[in-house]
Amino acid sequence: MRRRQRHRLTHEVELNLTAMLDLAFQLLAFFILTFKPMPFEGNVSLHLPPPQPITRVDSGQQAGADPKNTNPIEGLNTLVVTVLAGPAGQVGGLAVGGTSVPGIAGLNSTLSSILSDPTNGFDQLIIQVGSDLNYQALMDVLDVCIGQQLANGEKLTKLSFVELPSQS
Repeated sequence: MRRRQRHRLTHEVELNLTAMLDLAFQLLAFFILTFKPMPFEGNVSLHLPPPQPITRVDSGQQAGADPKNTNPIEGLNTLVVTVLAGPAGQVGGLAVGGTSVPGIAGLNSTLSSILSDPTNGFDQLIIQVGSDLNYQALMDVLDVCIGQQLANGEKLTKLSFVELPSQS
């Protein structure tokens, strides 16, 4: 018996890439044009607990257990920086403790002189921020605060924020 030989196809099957590319670009255009991102990134309102200044407690003693301490502020190492917003959201006023400071450069020099003094003992900041202050102005103030060095040579790492009510 003879075997029949099949005729082999001499030409290859070609895929029509033009149609596939057309479909891919149509889908890409559809998803790009119909994409609507949620506008929640800039409107995130964090409900954080209020900042609590840290007091020094002797080892083995529970905080608040000393009945002789009639002044609750005694032993606090917290320095308060107040940042008020101007009309356009820029820094309108700065104060360290109760003393007014002229601008970001003044804040830098005032904080460095206070925090480098070993007799003051401050090792943490509470930054009171006006609610109308724009984000870039707050970052400028934060950059100055983070760049400070304490009297023992360590970087300032303890920061808390408090939002002041709107001024309008």
